[in-house]
Amino acid sequence: MNRRLRYITMAAAGALAATASLAAAGLPTAAAAQRPGAGGYTVRQILSGSRLHHWYVPAGGGARKREPLSLPDDITRLGGDLFTAFQNGVGPQGEPSADGNTDSTVVELTPAGRPVRQWDIHGKCDGLTAQPSAHRVIATVNEDAHSSIYTIAPGAPAGQQVVHYRYGRPLPSRGGTDAISVYHGQVLVSASAPGTTGKPAPQPGYPAVYRVTFDRGQHVARARGLFSDEATARLANLHGFGQPVRLGLTDPDSNEIVPALSQRFGGDFMLTSQGDKEQIYLRAPGTPGPRLQVLRLSQSVDDTAWAASSRGRLYATDNGAGTVDMVTGRFTPGTVFEAVTPCDADGAPATCPAPGYPANYLGVQDPWTGHIVRAAVRGPAMHPQGMIFVR
Repeated sequence: MNRRLRYITMAAAGALAATASLAAAGLPTAAAAQRPGAGGYTVRQILSGSRLHHWYVPAGGGARKREPLSLPDDITRLGGDLFTAFQNGVGPQGEPSADGNTDSTVVELTPAGRPVRQWDIHGKCDGLTAQPSAHRVIATVNEDAHSSIYTIAPGAPAGQQVVHYRYGRPLPSRGGTDAISVYHGQVLVSASAPGTTGKPAPQPGYPAVYRVTFDRGQHVARARGLFSDEATARLANLHGFGQPVRLGLTDPDSNEIVPALSQRFGGDFMLTSQGDKEQIYLRAPGTPGPRLQVLRLSQSVDDTAWAASSRGRLYATDNGAGTVDMVTGRFTPGTVFEAVTPCDADGAPATCPAPGYPANYLGVQDPWTGHIVRAAVRGPAMHPQGMIFVR
């Protein structure tokens, strides 16, 4: 038996043994589908964009106008505060909204939902993450095409907090950019909407993820592909575990770093291909096992968050309602929460929600099978998009 096959065989046996031992201990397992804590969870809206506003100059010029903030998407945490991006109706290639606005607004807020300050950036902000080592937030704009990237340093002097970077060359995926993670010191960005201005995805020459570096002197960002939309991976689902598969990604979207406490994939970088209903896990260099694994999901999902403690808080943005929501309850550490997005799956009807394709909902994922169940929640209606768990 060769070394790779031996590893896969041992890993499959280990996975099955792990589920048995977890079940015996009463912990979340594949069979239990990581059931929510007793009594479910409670949702509370802590911030509404309708109570905030920004000023903008309409596309083409004219007098400054004021409008409420709308369409929050990604959410992150830097220091003790949260940051979220309101897209304000801007199109996925930076097109003006119906009222002529072309700016998104990044808002800093306390964990209780009190707004602290805000910054406008040009374009539709679809990716947002914190880089604590540099004391800044990173934001991508325009997920389909005409992308660029910003850094926001809240502690810098006024007028120096926001820095805009253009990409030094056209993105080889012929699309845009989306979610961001900082992984072992590298800034990794999803190569979203591949083929918007080129051949339809997937293509072997289209990167699924970029490694991005910043030239502050030139205000240029340089993007290098990490792996391809058609890279070879190993199947991570227990049914068919270890089989080599060729990826065919058409919708790289959200990404996260899996916390070490996770039952599976702890410490890996994870990319979600939303329309394809797949999550791709990249192992850190030097870690045993396949470099890439793919977990096939039962539903399309956007953001993913892992419960890191029993008494933490799950924060989510509701794009349609324009709110930031806080979910509380008794969490089981390691539970994998998903912002389930049925209407974003490949094959979803043009008019959606529709029968069999409900609006977004909070789900719980079984990381061994990829099966997702609806979480039990009470309180205001919740249709999550971006999510983060805070201890």
